Amino acid sequence: MDIINPMDIMKPIHLSTKELDESLPLTSVEMAKLWATYVGNSMSSQILSYYLQHCEDPYIRTLLENGLALSQDFNKRIEGFFQKDDFPIPIGFTKEDVNLGAPRLYEDAFYVHYLKYAAKAGLSLYAVAVPLGMREDLREFFVYCNQCTSLFLGQINNVLFEKKLIAKPPMIPTPNGSDFIQKQNYLNGFVGDVRPLHALEITHLYDNIENNATSKALLLGFYQTVKDEKIKALFKRGLDMTDKSVKQYMEKLHTENLQTPSYIDHLVTPSTYPPFSDKIMLFHKVDMFSMKIRSFGNSLAVNGRRDLAMLYGRTLVNIGLFVDDGANILIEKGWMESPPKAFDRT
Repeated sequence: MDIINPMDIMKPIHLSTKELDESLPLTSVEMAKLWATYVGNSMSSQILSYYLQHCEDPYIRTLLENGLALSQDFNKRIEGFFQKDDFPIPIGFTKEDVNLGAPRLYEDAFYVHYLKYAAKAGLSLYAVAVPLGMREDLREFFVYCNQCTSLFLGQINNVLFEKKLIAKPPMIPTPNGSDFIQKQNYLNGFVGDVRPLHALEITHLYDNIENNATSKALLLGFYQTVKDEKIKALFKRGLDMTDKSVKQYMEKLHTENLQTPSYIDHLVTPSTYPPFSDKIMLFHKVDMFSMKIRSFGNSLAVNGRRDLAMLYGRTLVNIGLFVDDGANILIEKGWMESPPKAFDRT
């Protein structure tokens, strides 16, 4: 199918947009999304810079270079917005948070899984910013981020499949025609007549396995190299929690003879020499576990079986407790940079 310009389908609407131009101050939504995008990409820039020190595969190296270029480009554009609006540029993460001379912690293949894991998180951030932004210049920026990240994810998937680094999503029969649900037992999941998983449920189980398998491998490397014992104990808790979740989601698919993504723990080397600061590792896991909350919320929204709803609900509670405990450590150590906030009228 040919790709066409959307404006060849939609009729233009000519309005005066003076009230939405770049001379207006940033709204709370625009501040929040620019701030979060900047901090997240400042973290990605440091991590990808380290990965590039230990990458031999030319295709994977190109992916890392593309990911780093996008992170740096996005943040350069955001700095322009901030400077124009006299907004203080966040500190985020710097070269102090990475040791480029540290030994290899992950194999090349892990980087491709990591890039997909991180790019999906970025895409969810940009997708929320587009409909909530009012200023035309900022909407165009987040559309740009969305388009770049979508193209980048295409490159990532191509490398994953070409190098056989991931199993394709499960195949199911093509429906014979439209069908309507006739009985309440469609919602069963524990007892009685339990129906097969439908396509949306399979999609989110597959996605959650893929995300959590990468999260576990990343966390395993962090656990091996973190210095602070309190953070190390939190990471161990995260490892156990993530491993349990992956096994539960895999079981749901395997019960119906559907294939799943596999663990990638073998792509973590035995190195215990830290390439990253404790600060960036703890922030990364608190941030990405927070993203899991959104992912599981999406899974619940399209779910139709009670057993899956309970499974996701329990996972959400555990993730919430992990994020809360991780945030407390960040605050205790003075590492949690505050997003912009409303007036304190008390």
